[in-house]
Amino acid sequence: MQTVTAVAHRGDPYRHRENTVDSLRSALDRGADAVEIDVRLTRDGVPVLLHDDTLQRLWDLDRPLSALSAEEVRALTGGRVPTLAEALAATGDSRVMVDLCGPVDRRTVGRVLDVVRQSGAGDRVYYSAHAEAVLAVRAADPAAEIALTWTTLAPPRPALLAAIRPRWLNYRFSLVSPELAARVHRDGHLLSVWTPDTRRAMRRLLDLGVDSITTNRIDVLHALRNGAY
Repeated sequence: MQTVTAVAHRGDPYRHRENTVDSLRSALDRGADAVEIDVRLTRDGVPVLLHDDTLQRLWDLDRPLSALSAEEVRALTGGRVPTLAEALAATGDSRVMVDLCGPVDRRTVGRVLDVVRQSGAGDRVYYSAHAEAVLAVRAADPAAEIALTWTTLAPPRPALLAAIRPRWLNYRFSLVSPELAARVHRDGHLLSVWTPDTRRAMRRLLDLGVDSITTNRIDVLHALRNGAY
């Protein structure tokens, strides 16, 4: 099987709470080439790692992130919701896919890009999101590496691709067929998929020639890619 980029979805969530430093480090220890993290802004504009718009699911606190300052988030979660800066520091030289969650405007993108620059991580961070969000990224940073998340079988319009200039097209894994994979590659893009968690699904995707797999079971993908299964 060909080399594929193994991306850990929110770290290693089967062993550690997702989007925490422990989860990111565990994923890298288990063979991830990159980690995917979800980023939102606190009330005072600090990018932190959280997929949901509230702290309910992960932290049993029915509080919207947008109503809390970074210090309040730290106090409520015992410091376990890292800032983007802390996550970038914890991942060393590894690649990081920043998924821009929720409503994304120029302020959000500006804050995130500022942290990436200040952390000296611009050459290892790339950005995934739907079209509106990555258009804002492209406007703010002409050199940014982008994975356009796409959720339908209809291909993105040529004008949209020209405006975004993505390196990757990022699809839900169940949508990927031989025809879709061939089209993506024929059009000059790399094919990224999310989030298969079974060996069977991963094998199928590897056979189809995808370039990157984002999974919650990074150890399984790492072993499969290296011929252990």
